[in-house]
Amino acid sequence: MPKVSEEHLAARRAEILAGARRAFAAHGYEGATVAKLEEETGLSRGAIFNYFEDKLDLFMALAAEDDRRWLADFDETGIDGVLRRIAAEDPAWSRVYIEVVRRTTTDPEFAARLEQAEPQPEQRAAGRQIAELQKAGVLRDDVDRKAIASLVNLLAYGLMMFNVVGEHADIDAVLELVHRGIDAPK
Repeated sequence: MPKVSEEHLAARRAEILAGARRAFAAHGYEGATVAKLEEETGLSRGAIFNYFEDKLDLFMALAAEDDRRWLADFDETGIDGVLRRIAAEDPAWSRVYIEVVRRTTTDPEFAARLEQAEPQPEQRAAGRQIAELQKAGVLRDDVDRKAIASLVNLLAYGLMMFNVVGEHADIDAVLELVHRGIDAPK
């Protein structure tokens, strides 16, 4: 039997995740039945679950991917880049992210598995970056970094909700207001 390359396996996994995202975005976790996952991915349940243990594992993979992506964006582009990206994001991404947040508050098993799957050191990268920007005099140092992180999270979730309902924020105006509040005086 011929061996399948790592590139092929990664591409198939990405294809399954993309189809699963469409299914979860359209139907929520509970409504994304295996039949709907098959329909969205164009693959059989055997092919899907050859890569993922079960539907929860598939959903967890999307959640972990989203967390890594958001944290990497924050690390690479800072507050402005993350908020701009979320404002311009595909509503399907926002719907799935919101579903992840909902499940963490309503499903203890899901919350526990997500906590185990999350890359803890990377999660603290955003806090470290805020602290570094405060130390460098870019951001106000008289405001607790957790308060700044909370503001960014609130804006991110708000932008996701806008995105899901088809609203579009004037991201430049929003960022101008944010910076009036968190930038260090010049």
